Amino acid sequence: MADTPPRTGAPATHDTNLVIIGGGPAGCAAARMAASVGMRSVLIEPDTLCRNLYRIPAVNNVLGGYTSGSELADSIATELKGTELCRLELGRHVTALHADGDRVTVTLDTGTRLTAPYAVVATGVGPLQPCDAGWITAPGDLTMPQLWQAEADDVQGRSVLVLGGDRPIGTFLRGHPATATRLHVAYPEADAYKIEETRDDPRVTLLPVEHLTLTHGEGTAVLAEAVGRDGKRHTVAADIAYLSLGNVPTAPPGDLVRGPDGYCPPTGQHRRVIVAGDLRSARFQRIMPALGSGSEAALHAYYAAKDLLARG
Repeated sequence: MADTPPRTGAPATHDTNLVIIGGGPAGCAAARMAASVGMRSVLIEPDTLCRNLYRIPAVNNVLGGYTSGSELADSIATELKGTELCRLELGRHVTALHADGDRVTVTLDTGTRLTAPYAVVATGVGPLQPCDAGWITAPGDLTMPQLWQAEADDVQGRSVLVLGGDRPIGTFLRGHPATATRLHVAYPEADAYKIEETRDDPRVTLLPVEHLTLTHGEGTAVLAEAVGRDGKRHTVAADIAYLSLGNVPTAPPGDLVRGPDGYCPPTGQHRRVIVAGDLRSARFQRIMPALGSGSEAALHAYYAAKDLLARG
């Protein structure tokens, strides 16, 4: 059988060839790849396309010469919005995902149901808060801004306590190379492998801790009592605090298999559900792997659909 698209219209029993949940780099790449092989898709995203990319001031690990996340996001969004075989459902949430023998049914917050032979789930991750980290003691209702949300003016000339050693610290420093600030990065042993790229930046003071208790005091915006890995206690004072704790998976409710860490590994899922992007694992949260996995997911659905047609 020739290597040609199965068909550009959805089968009579389905609304489309492929439903894509999530409009980040992985979901957008899946939609673009699907269109390139003649598959119609519906992409569902509760926000704007590639919304998290707009929060990255500098990128240095993608092809194409892009220097900022917003530049890359604009390019991806423009291309996808011009892709005729992809229908965008922006501002919509998925409330249920159901996979059975021959289809996937996705229910939107409007009550609309969409069916397709396959679904790509690329909903990614969302930020953790202090109450989610076992090594931090803080008021249960405390929420704090993420470091990637900080602008240069927010931290210029200020002392900043950063809770967690996740990689957005390096992204922030690269994006604001001339900003005069002091980042006091308190991080647990589990984050030790993440802080190598920031270790030599003179603006960073690394604080490896076993535990940290966050309080507020007079004369300073933030006070924290840290217990070092040597058991010694010391006080950390800063003008402001931000989070860089990492993320938690944001999978839609329904027929998805989750690992002990909450992520949804591609293996073990229903054969009609393909997981792509950051939702797969904490170890692959990069732009390039997301783009590649989204493209691969669409091709997986394409070839699987071809096999079904060939057998039919």
